[in-house]
Amino acid sequence: MSMPPPAPAPAPALLRTRRALAEALAFVLPVSCAGCGLPDVSLCDVCRSSLAPTPLRGDLDGVPVHSGLVFDDVAARVIRALKEDGRTGLARDLAPAFAAAAAASVPDVTLAPIPTSRASFRRRGYRVVELVARRAGLPTARLFRYVRQPRDQRGLDATDRRRNVEGSLAVTRVPTGRVVVVDDVMTTGATLSEAVRALRAVGVDVAGAVTIAATPRRADKDRRQR
Repeated sequence: MSMPPPAPAPAPALLRTRRALAEALAFVLPVSCAGCGLPDVSLCDVCRSSLAPTPLRGDLDGVPVHSGLVFDDVAARVIRALKEDGRTGLARDLAPAFAAAAAASVPDVTLAPIPTSRASFRRRGYRVVELVARRAGLPTARLFRYVRQPRDQRGLDATDRRRNVEGSLAVTRVPTGRVVVVDDVMTTGATLSEAVRALRAVGVDVAGAVTIAATPRRADKDRRQR
């Protein structure tokens, strides 16, 4: 059986054109490492290694919470770049930490993400935790809706965060089996607690919660409780 002739190599002029276009695009849209700012790379090898899963286990109102990373330094900058700068390619780099946290939780459950607010979805065009879960190969189910839109949680202390989200979520459909609530970052746990409340209000068995990361204060508290 005769082999087809190899495809012709690109002409030197075409290669020069491609190179010039790539350089022009890099000039217009400069890329730097989301973790350390190193130029010309989306995420350098050193920062990628900093995202190796460091699973944490905590407890929130009697519900076990598993997180894949401490929300600090490189992990915090990468998650912020994904959330605020539209750098969706970073979801793949965060997926192993999320997968490790999910693997440490209860198997054979429905993963239910905290819903993205309308304002955040309009601004981003994607749902952060669902995107990371997809990159990790984990299906999720949208079970919640906002009945009251809470204000931005940034700058609020633990008490105000809990009051801000209290009664804001409702369950749109009741799944069969147990549910694990998922979110991007656990700070005080107020939003996760509200999701657990909403699920329990309709008789759902909540097996736990999973997040990509937990803030250092929360992680330290969880370590002390072990």
